[in-house]
Amino acid sequence: MLLKSCLAYLVIFDNGLSLMPLMTEIPFVWALFCLIEWFASKRKLLYYLIVNLLLTAIFFAAIMYYKYYGVIVTYHALDQVNQVTAVKNSVWSLMHPYYLLIFIDIIVFSIMLFRKRTPKVNNTPRPRRKALVMSLFALSVVLCFVNIMPNRASMNEIKKAEDMGILNYEAYTIFAKDEKELVEPDKISREKIERLKRTQALEQANYTAAAQGKNLIIIQMESFQNFLINLEIDGQEITPNMNRLMNENFYFPNFYQQVGQGNTSDAEFVVNTSFYIPPRGAASGVYSGKQLPSLPKLLKEQGYNSATFHTNVVEFWNRGEMYQALGFDRYYDEEYFGTEDAIFFGASDEVLYDKSADELIRMHESGEPFYAQVISMTAHHPFTIPEEKYRMTLPERYEKTFVGDYIRSQNYADHALGEFIERLKESGVWQDSLVVVYGDHLGLPIYSLTRSDKELMEEIYGREYSYTDMINIPLAIIAEDMSYPAVFEQIGGQVDILPTVANLLGVSIEDRIYFGQDIVNQTYNLLPQRYYLPSGSLLSDDALLIPGAGYDDGTEYPLAGEGGNGGSISEDEYNRALELLNLSDSYVSQLPDRAPAKDKDSSN
Repeated sequence: MLLKSCLAYLVIFDNGLSLMPLMTEIPFVWALFCLIEWFASKRKLLYYLIVNLLLTAIFFAAIMYYKYYGVIVTYHALDQVNQVTAVKNSVWSLMHPYYLLIFIDIIVFSIMLFRKRTPKVNNTPRPRRKALVMSLFALSVVLCFVNIMPNRASMNEIKKAEDMGILNYEAYTIFAKDEKELVEPDKISREKIERLKRTQALEQANYTAAAQGKNLIIIQMESFQNFLINLEIDGQEITPNMNRLMNENFYFPNFYQQVGQGNTSDAEFVVNTSFYIPPRGAASGVYSGKQLPSLPKLLKEQGYNSATFHTNVVEFWNRGEMYQALGFDRYYDEEYFGTEDAIFFGASDEVLYDKSADELIRMHESGEPFYAQVISMTAHHPFTIPEEKYRMTLPERYEKTFVGDYIRSQNYADHALGEFIERLKESGVWQDSLVVVYGDHLGLPIYSLTRSDKELMEEIYGREYSYTDMINIPLAIIAEDMSYPAVFEQIGGQVDILPTVANLLGVSIEDRIYFGQDIVNQTYNLLPQRYYLPSGSLLSDDALLIPGAGYDDGTEYPLAGEGGNGGSISEDEYNRALELLNLSDSYVSQLPDRAPAKDKDSSN
């Protein structure tokens, strides 16, 4: 068990091998083994095998979950077990053969258990032996509490798990209660949120109603990170269509993801509500039973029809319930797109865009304005698209690498997007629409990259690939007669899309609670982060803060890259970001429950 814990520490924590597992994990193991010795008079080997298997599974789950999400798994993740089979290719792509060494002793124990039975022996503990076992048990329990109690207040879950021990941390999360008190809804106001965010009061906002009456098309690009914009590798342009969108319109290069366990579905939630994701679980599961204020409902009041397009089954990540909560008039899923040209778990982006364009043209011809959200998916982790979809030849050094597969899949996704744009332009839909294009979340987590992949990313950036780079996604806002080549350097996040779009469409949101801001007009921003980074992480004007136990031992990462201890983010900003998260959690969790609704119109 000591070797298993050392392997987990080596993969998850930055400090490498140390004596910490001996001090933190072994007392927990001793406590369980003492219980076996005390209560089991028969089949002890079987009980040891069961406990060994359980603890090994916890270590293995911690390793794999960290490689995918960058956080420590807890029992709350069991709610999403049914999603694992859908992303099994992504999970297996993160597997290193040496991880399987963690199971070797279980194989040996199993052989011992089922070999020819040996003569029975009296396993009843003698009094002296009982006293020794109970003494060891008591000592182990005390050591577990000594590891847990001083570290409960630590903000950073990874540091908390390292200091407590992974097994102690898992046990702690089962029994720990949420210490934050909900803020009463009548104490949550726009004025309070704006004070925390330091929103500037404007006499007259720029571009108000500049796209009034236009359709709204939001295109969410799967796993699309900002470094791809204008990237060339050995003279090859990787994403020419996205480059044109960014270079010829309003481009926000300092734009960041704000998703969590739900990944793409979380991005849909944040963009359509301007609320933060829940502290645990996917928003589509935690909040789908609420009467959510949303962009589809806001535009419905202005006479807009709404629809959302995604090629997977609507049950994936509980989207059917979420779309009802958000108020979309229709959804289009696998039943509409079919399984033609399937890649991973849905039809390809070419099928998505082709069939979505058919519907958008039909909606446009109806004469009523519409809001459509189109969710791309082919460039999904692990990015191993079929060879017939290759649109470029990679240099040899990129072949058979995770970074190379990612770049090739995004090159294909960009090609498919270009065809979609051409169809919309030919039909006149593009000219009559406000179009918003952004990445949904990261594609290349630092903690998933091999040494060779990190070297390729360093070649691309000209420096070490950092946490700020990892969560940086692009945003473009496009509208004929409104947008022009312009780069907005202020930072923004997905929570800011709703208020920004509302201003451009001339739709008032003064009487609503939302946590974003109009990033066309506001220059200062405060972006709390969750899940892919430890709790308490936040972005401000020019840095990312990742806390340790709290603010004082946190580490800053300038938006330009390299890490170090700085002073760009103040403790006041840190506390305000935490308060914003608590206000969002409080407000959404106390919204009225949504009454059971009839099935929403689907593509059928």
